[in-house]
Amino acid sequence: MCGRYSIYESMDRYLQQLALDLVVINGYDHERINRYNVAPSTRVELIRATEGGVRVDRVTWGWAPFWAKGKRPDAINARVETVMTGKFFKSLWPVGRVLAPANGWFEWLPEPGDPKRKQPYYISAADGEPLFFGALAEVHDGLEADDRDGFVIITAAADEGLVDIHDRKPLVLTPDLAREWIDPATTPERAEEIAQKGCRPATDFKWYPVSKAVGNVRTQGPNLISPSNL
Repeated sequence: MCGRYSIYESMDRYLQQLALDLVVINGYDHERINRYNVAPSTRVELIRATEGGVRVDRVTWGWAPFWAKGKRPDAINARVETVMTGKFFKSLWPVGRVLAPANGWFEWLPEPGDPKRKQPYYISAADGEPLFFGALAEVHDGLEADDRDGFVIITAAADEGLVDIHDRKPLVLTPDLAREWIDPATTPERAEEIAQKGCRPATDFKWYPVSKAVGNVRTQGPNLISPSNL
């Protein structure tokens, strides 16, 4: 996963699709989010379960443990093959399970004959419904953002036709598995099973080339997810 995605509907839409039995215990904006080009190091909405209900928080995309801060850019992704056993994410797994709601994500494919030039592609659900990325986060409740806060999106190996675009894809969960992912009652063993086997298959998605304007992190707008004529 190359590090850009979209989340442009209202949070009510994602929560409705998720069909949680729990109440949302903090306030959130009911307007459309309109983020068509979410980039690392920016704050974006996450859904997480806490004592008493569910919270919607804006958290920075990117995280590192305290002992690795400043040594390199914060990680934005965590490979499912190593996230549960490696030292780097030890403090997040399995207690930091959260969801990153989205509408789609971007990948860049090198152009034939010139690998330095890359064509962006947009990948979204074939049925047009919202997506839920399995993620891990450190979030401290409070009125102000905490410098320790951040999240990473778990990635899995791409399959079938998606391999032609990129060899990795986010851990996209069905609403049923997404609810189970953030449920505090879900055991670490079951969470591991969801991470390793629960990613939606390539047949659930559609993809097409889009404008190279998405390469500029300051660019926003629905034109970024419109099909582009190559």
